[in-house]
Amino acid sequence: MVGRALLFTGHPVLAQIVPARYCNLACAYCNEYDNLSEPVPVEEMYQRIDHLGRLRTSVITLSGGEPLTHPELDKIIRRIRRTGAMAGLITNGYLLNLDRIERLNRAGLDHMQISIDNLEPDEVSRKSLKVLDRKLEMLSEYAEFHVNINSVVGGGIKNPNDALVIGRRALALGFTSTIGIIHDGGGQLKPLEEAEARVYFEMRQMKKRNYTRFNQFQEAIAEGRPNQWRCRAGSRYLYICEDGLVHYCSQQRGTPGVPLAGYTKADVKREFLVAKSCSPNCTISCVHQISHIDHWRARQTSKVCLCKGHKHKRQELVQIETGELACSRWGSEAGVSPLER
Repeated sequence: MVGRALLFTGHPVLAQIVPARYCNLACAYCNEYDNLSEPVPVEEMYQRIDHLGRLRTSVITLSGGEPLTHPELDKIIRRIRRTGAMAGLITNGYLLNLDRIERLNRAGLDHMQISIDNLEPDEVSRKSLKVLDRKLEMLSEYAEFHVNINSVVGGGIKNPNDALVIGRRALALGFTSTIGIIHDGGGQLKPLEEAEARVYFEMRQMKKRNYTRFNQFQEAIAEGRPNQWRCRAGSRYLYICEDGLVHYCSQQRGTPGVPLAGYTKADVKREFLVAKSCSPNCTISCVHQISHIDHWRARQTSKVCLCKGHKHKRQELVQIETGELACSRWGSEAGVSPLER
């Protein structure tokens, strides 16, 4: 996958697609779910996946909401594999059992990520090791796919040391372990407290076997510093919502906000060269990781300002930098004025 990505830039490396916005949990920091939406009809999912296949997408990951709530999830995974892409799944793990794990094996799932926030469930998050540990043991014994356990710091998680316990448990079970930094409501930098930063850097020292090792950007985030990088969202990374629209990421829903069915290789190539004003303070790890593949190539030649006061079509959840001052500051730092496309 990485070799092909290095050779050719005109295709997405990773697309995250939402088959169900509904989630069986309600974590306080999350803005990516609701408790009422119906799952996307399977035929519509097939059409979207097939189109991602025509774009030669390398990895298609199912996210949400909670994708395990979709009644036809196994068929959707098989459809992803038919395109030649790797199939991934991001889940809270609550709905896993032995039968479900064996069905995911048969469907051809390549990779699962489970997010675990704390040791004991509380009002911030129910995604706790206490609840999920038995399910992790089942995965360790029966899963034929790669499993990564992602723990977090920041965002109101009461005890940052929980992440260390979760990470060690993941490694003991033979999984990989990563740590994320919870962003603010718009996907932007929220500096860590001293205790949180200490845990983050200690987690970074743990020996991990993980094919997504491109996490240097998090060190700057942990220290409250912006990153200078070339965001390839809309090109190498795509976020497809439950309505079948393409967005830069989960925190930029509404931009560009166009139907996947009409998204072409020309769009992918154009967006590769577009810088985003939200990128210096972005904490969206999947976009950073995928963009790192191309960090050395193709200086971006146009810019988009994702700020109030400009004419981008956007939904309520687009909350990156507010105000003309922020937009002007970014344009000055980038060496250009913001462009409207």
